[in-house]
Amino acid sequence: MHMADIFQGNFQKRDEEIKKLLRIEDSFDLIRRRFVIGGRQAAFYTVDGFLKGEVSEKVMEFFYKITPEQMPEDFADFLQQEIPYLDLMKLADQEAFVKAVLSGMSCLLVEGYDIILALDFREYPGRSVDEPDKDKVLRGARDGFIESLIPNMALIRRRIRDPELSFTLVDIGRSSKTDVAVCYMRNRVNPGVLRELMKRLRGIDVDSLTMNQESLGECIFKKGWLNPFPKFKFSERPDTTAACILEGSIVILCDNSSAAMILPTSLFEIIEDANDYYFPPVTGTYLRFSRFLINVVSIFLTPVFILLMQHEDWVPHAFEFIKIQDPMYIPPVAQLLILEVAIDGLRMAAVNTPNMLNTPLSIIAGIVFGDYTVKAGWFNSEIMLYMAFVAIANYSQSNMELGYAIKFMRIQLLILTGIFGLWGFLAGTVILIVTPLCTRTINGRNYLYPLLPFDKVQLMKRFFRVSLSENEKLNHQSSK
Repeated sequence: MHMADIFQGNFQKRDEEIKKLLRIEDSFDLIRRRFVIGGRQAAFYTVDGFLKGEVSEKVMEFFYKITPEQMPEDFADFLQQEIPYLDLMKLADQEAFVKAVLSGMSCLLVEGYDIILALDFREYPGRSVDEPDKDKVLRGARDGFIESLIPNMALIRRRIRDPELSFTLVDIGRSSKTDVAVCYMRNRVNPGVLRELMKRLRGIDVDSLTMNQESLGECIFKKGWLNPFPKFKFSERPDTTAACILEGSIVILCDNSSAAMILPTSLFEIIEDANDYYFPPVTGTYLRFSRFLINVVSIFLTPVFILLMQHEDWVPHAFEFIKIQDPMYIPPVAQLLILEVAIDGLRMAAVNTPNMLNTPLSIIAGIVFGDYTVKAGWFNSEIMLYMAFVAIANYSQSNMELGYAIKFMRIQLLILTGIFGLWGFLAGTVILIVTPLCTRTINGRNYLYPLLPFDKVQLMKRFFRVSLSENEKLNHQSSK
């Protein structure tokens, strides 16, 4: 980067140094506008795509009305008396100047003043705050986070009108300088966890956060990448995020990302869904139990089926119908593994297929995999039925990372059962239990909290959807 000092020398020299520093002549989206304020030369530097035309027009109109007699000698007086815009700051550092311009702020250089002024009337391109496709609810709010940091913070602030709500800004990445906001309630957050998180964030030394929050998460947790269980809870819903903040959690918002990263979190907190709280307690408890049961069944259904096919004499007479009746040309384990991959292939195809072709693709895939493959002898109808249940069960909870963790645990259990039989099934079950037991959150707490360590109050809250007034009492008892 050009290292000449842009805060020393006359106006002409500083303007030329800024042109070289920003390489304005090489980038047509960078704007340099020369004009006169009160008889003094001035220049604006900004990015065309972030410029909010109406506000900038009003500010320029005000500048043109300033007479030479109104221009003070002291820059602080100039700020206090003449600038009509509220959101502004003084820049006395070259790195801060570059970041301000490339972030979309309009930086003003005025002849005779050493300090450069940054005015923030930028407007980032963005979509509307529609309900996220993945975190839909049957009742409740229909807004969702977008890719701009400030509107996302406003959606949280709209729900928590408390001065204890704090947003701490950190920029990460030598090239990207990505804005990352850490959100928490100052009177409810664990101070030790907050200090540890801020220490890790400020210690990150990377060129850029290429994949936004995924890159950030891998920088925060540098070890344990073989463990498939998610260390964070992601949500695109402002109401869910605000509820977690009020419970004492820390939320990380990353610029250019439409999801909030919530931590510390446990397995039981990840399984929770917003629909649990938009229905009465009885209905919410039923939804929570059914989701938990479906996830457990989706892990053990196909491995138990393979185990019973290896020992058909274990099948009770009343359940003889579960046996495969048609001839098998491909071993059942191989069929199940092929279908595990095929389901993901269909999912990726649906993501990359234009919306107008999604329905025809689904019909073709259903006919081919559901009928022709059975008739051709590739798969047996019983195995297709069980895998259909597994595929549907993957969508019973909104956390995609947890869905893939369940999938990987099922595959390892399936392979071990297919190779080693009963002993493989037992070994796979032990791995399934030990993996979350050995997982730790950022505060060192067990991943299965409140089961381990046991907390009766919080465990009741995680399994049973209680009334909101009772929830307040449980939180108070747990804090004691």
